[in-house]
Amino acid sequence: MLRQCGYDLAAAFAADWPMGARWILLAAVLWSSGGLVIQLVPLSGLAITAGRALVTVGFFAVVVRPKWRSASWLTALSYAGMIASFVLACKLTSAAQAIVLQYSGTAWVLLAGPRILGEPLRLRDVLVAAVALAAMALCAQDTSARSGWHGTALGVFSGLCYAATVVSMRLSAGRKGAHTPEGSILLGNVLACVACLPWSAGELYTGLDWPSALGLTYLGVVQIGAAYWAFARGLRTVSAATAALLALAEPVLTPVWVWLGTRERPSTATATAGLIVVAALAARAWADRRS
Repeated sequence: MLRQCGYDLAAAFAADWPMGARWILLAAVLWSSGGLVIQLVPLSGLAITAGRALVTVGFFAVVVRPKWRSASWLTALSYAGMIASFVLACKLTSAAQAIVLQYSGTAWVLLAGPRILGEPLRLRDVLVAAVALAAMALCAQDTSARSGWHGTALGVFSGLCYAATVVSMRLSAGRKGAHTPEGSILLGNVLACVACLPWSAGELYTGLDWPSALGLTYLGVVQIGAAYWAFARGLRTVSAATAALLALAEPVLTPVWVWLGTRERPSTATATAGLIVVAALAARAWADRRS
């Protein structure tokens, strides 16, 4: 039965979620590696945000080369707020809890899609979002009890910024206008670097060793640069709701990489939340295949 469920999931993915969905899933896998590297780099959240953003700016400027005029300030500001608050949340609580809280923004994406983007909202998407939010509420309650409210608040704020980023990127990708997602991500990293660097320049100058430099390079080039390039490509053909649901693979994989790399075991609530999200996504894929 499990094998047949896996076949159904793979068939649904291949038939109903073609190349655009694969770009989104690739982005989610690359994003999920960030929690482990952030935990391993012995720098403050502000220093990591500034250093990673600086590397990403170089990657986008040299490799992707979007036009500066194509940037959307709304996307750039929401993106900068998202990456900064997430890194700070990772330093105040576990990586698993921070990423699960960030993805509470999926519900806001589903609600905003029909109104702002004019994209249809299916009942199965609402049900998946409701189940995922219930799982994340369980994780948030556990976070507050063990780590205080600061990490929880930053994680929830990161989720709001995440929703604004996805919706505005989809708005740019779906229209042949002046704005492009790639240009907005470039500007967003510039803003994040400018905002955080004055408070962390001394730490980066005195505390940056080779392992930390390699970690920041990986975060900037792979975990953010390549991932958001793939995400922008996927959004050209995938709705905001589908992209947000597919990206839920990130909070499921993040605690796995952290556990493999540091043996930081996720709490029972966090592990349960991840399993619930996986089950909800599998059920949605099965329903897509049947319909």
